[in-house]
Amino acid sequence: MLRLLVWATLLLGCCHGRFVVEKNSLKVTAPDDLKGTYECAIGNFGVPQYGGTMVGFVAYPKANKKACKSFDDFDISYKAKPGAFPTFLLVDRGDCYFTKKAWNAQNAGAAAILVADDKDEPLITMDTPEESGTADYLENITIPSALITKSFGDRLKKAIDNGDMVNVNLDWREALPHPDERVEYEFWTNSNDECGPKCDSQIDFVKSFKGAAQVLEKKGYTEFTPHYITWYCPEAFTLSKQCKSQCINHGRYCAPDPEQDFSKGYDGKDVVVQNLRQVCVFKVAKEHNKPWLWWDYVTDFAIRCPMKEKKYTKECADGVIKSLGLDHKAIDKCIGDPDADEENPVLKAEQDAQIGKGSRGDVTILPTLVINNRQYRGKLDKGAVLKALCAGFRETTEPAVCLSEDIQTNECLENNGGCWQDKAANITACKDTFRGRVCECPVVKGVKFVGDGYTHCEASGSGRCEINNGGCWKETKNGRTYSACTNIQDDGCKCPDGFKGDGKHKCEDIDECKEKTACQCKECKCKNTWGSYECGCIGGLLYMREHDTCISKNGATETGWGFLWAIFFGLVAAGIAGYAVYKYRIRRYMDSEIRAIMAQYMPLDNQGDVQSHSHHIEM
Repeated sequence: MLRLLVWATLLLGCCHGRFVVEKNSLKVTAPDDLKGTYECAIGNFGVPQYGGTMVGFVAYPKANKKACKSFDDFDISYKAKPGAFPTFLLVDRGDCYFTKKAWNAQNAGAAAILVADDKDEPLITMDTPEESGTADYLENITIPSALITKSFGDRLKKAIDNGDMVNVNLDWREALPHPDERVEYEFWTNSNDECGPKCDSQIDFVKSFKGAAQVLEKKGYTEFTPHYITWYCPEAFTLSKQCKSQCINHGRYCAPDPEQDFSKGYDGKDVVVQNLRQVCVFKVAKEHNKPWLWWDYVTDFAIRCPMKEKKYTKECADGVIKSLGLDHKAIDKCIGDPDADEENPVLKAEQDAQIGKGSRGDVTILPTLVINNRQYRGKLDKGAVLKALCAGFRETTEPAVCLSEDIQTNECLENNGGCWQDKAANITACKDTFRGRVCECPVVKGVKFVGDGYTHCEASGSGRCEINNGGCWKETKNGRTYSACTNIQDDGCKCPDGFKGDGKHKCEDIDECKEKTACQCKECKCKNTWGSYECGCIGGLLYMREHDTCISKNGATETGWGFLWAIFFGLVAAGIAGYAVYKYRIRRYMDSEIRAIMAQYMPLDNQGDVQSHSHHIEM
């Protein structure tokens, strides 16, 4: 209980001012006795039609008058028929959240919801609930909402009961000032990512709106400034445990505990310091004429340094700053000393900016968007906010983006989008998308890279050594080249034999002689070389590398000559045998040829006798 009381006091410690309820007009065109223009308060959810109007007729349910239950349970539908006016559903305040009423009205087919106050009081802003359990439908509410006074609501209900058709026109054209061709807007946010639906909606909005915001800023259409709410600890509690854990600069700047538990997790002072760092990132980036880098930093910090993963630290933040090419020293100087018992000029300016000036009013709700010094009301959604920004331009001076939904910028062109890259191999993890960019390890020539995409990517699989040597160490010296990459393994780097190191950035020659891993026989003498060694023997001995030993050189010589003589005599014998065979075959061949020739001219011994023929003359 003491903890809650102390923190309640902390919340009340902020400067007192005034909260301005943002309004639009509601014009009744029928019946005659209700004709006129009335003020209504814009709800902090749904999608107000900034810069436009909406015409419809008012319906008041006979059952489920507070819209706390689904209208399906009562078999009631407000879906407009083709060609008919849309329905603006009038409901009573009370019994459930404003957002629940709007959700049920939207599901029933209503085009807008009007909530009649249940007591006579000035108009208030209908806000979203803090409880995380109600987040299921919040982001899906798209119809505009408005709160009307009790007296006006009673008049509307009476007219409907009398059977009159109540026609109205909701008008948001003057809800935002639009004096010139440039829109100034502020985004009041928080680096805390453990505060439930509102924290989730903030970071989701930053991620989705980043591309559009950077295009508008780079082309000079807008002037954007981020802000952060802080509280201070009353002097009486400065030395308390609660103030010390939730505040910096001796109680001057505080934030609620992220987990609402002082005994675990991160403290409120951690949030204050990170908020301060994000303000300084913007200030330093703006000094270098690149204020849009704030969107990159906040997006990447939310992705890379979440509280749930225990990465909500200065080290992680510094990694993001480095990846975006920001001036690290200038940002640290801007942050100053959180333990100093003195004012921090940056956070003091943030506290002063919370106080309402002119038409804006105090900033007390997180998140809050201020456009042309008016607080935006409605869903924190890219399309809805972009429409509101476009409503802030003087007519006919809107940029082209306001006339088309095509907003796209290649964020990889500048500083590689803060992603990993290998300049030598011309490889990057930055992929441009419609909503911005993602840091995702690439696939190059069929080789997949793996890693977080922000700080490292490594080639994996077969063929990886062909792409920048797989990201591994490689060096050539004295005509020899050694590499720590091998296609035998799918990933990783391993120094080759004769070297030691991580294989990625460095491999050092192993001195086999000094470490006594080779050439260690008694007669050996060792000499180290790059990647290997040379071993000799003393006393005329011969070194046998495979056995790491020395043997007698003379014995080896005698054995060698005997072996050579054996080979010599073997070759001579083979030659003689070959020559004898050759002579034998030649002789047989010649004999057969001579016999064939002589047979043609004379009988041979082995031929049979030939009979003689004589001629007789008769007398």
